[in-house]
Amino acid sequence: MHEARSAAKHKRLSGRAEHRCGSRPEGPWKKALKPREEVEETKEVKVSTTDPDSGYMVRDGKPEGFFYLDHRTVDGKYNVITDVHVTAGNVHDSVPYLTRLDRQCERFKFQVEAVALDAGYLTNPICRGLEERQIYGVIAHRRFQPVKGLFPKAKFRYNAEHDHYTCPNGQELPYRTTDRQGYRQYASDPKLCQDCPLLQTCTRSANRRKVVTRHVWEASKEKMRENRLSRSGKQLYRKRKETIERSFADAKELHGFRYFRLRGLANVTEQALLTAAVQNMKKVANHLDRQAKQA
Repeated sequence: MHEARSAAKHKRLSGRAEHRCGSRPEGPWKKALKPREEVEETKEVKVSTTDPDSGYMVRDGKPEGFFYLDHRTVDGKYNVITDVHVTAGNVHDSVPYLTRLDRQCERFKFQVEAVALDAGYLTNPICRGLEERQIYGVIAHRRFQPVKGLFPKAKFRYNAEHDHYTCPNGQELPYRTTDRQGYRQYASDPKLCQDCPLLQTCTRSANRRKVVTRHVWEASKEKMRENRLSRSGKQLYRKRKETIERSFADAKELHGFRYFRLRGLANVTEQALLTAAVQNMKKVANHLDRQAKQA
């Protein structure tokens, strides 16, 4: 499949988030945010000349190129596929998740109690969304590589009662402001930092000020981490290899799902739905057969 590069010009609002993270705390002592400025920029986008609906995917440990992604959901008891949704390969896994979850609950009247997701779904909006829906979420840990030679964020302890961070040397980083993306900033005092023996492993900023950010929905993400480390969370996540991972493996090995036969999002979606229907029919048939033998 060939590719072409196209320059797509679009308008963006500087500093605008793709989702609303909640209202920013304001008060008489707070400065008003500066008006958003419209900025025109040119972005280079890779477009396939043979299948423009596909998306160019670049991921660690994955082949690079134009792909489609099949986002599917299975139930934890019988491994029946309950939802299939196809997107271009450059769409992040987390983008359609909550919408597809709500669609299943509305269409099939599911009473979802718990979900197990891989690390690609560990985002603040999903963690918050699961908490609001009162769904027990278990999401795999995502490892972020800190800047070489500097302390990782985990070295800075957060005090929820007093709303500040404490650095490895014991200095408090009080709340300073909240940006448009919903991240609260906690900043150190440069006068204290300049004589700190840990300065070289803490920050490389010219003004010697360390800034730690915390999303306004960070508490929801921390709740998901607690779920993952709990006994029930570990048991639930272990079932992924028997359910969703098995479902994808069967589709690839037994139903030719490694490659799509036709081009275009509509055709790819049709193949994905037919594949899921065949897998479900086999699941139902096997389950009924076991029931008949036990009777």
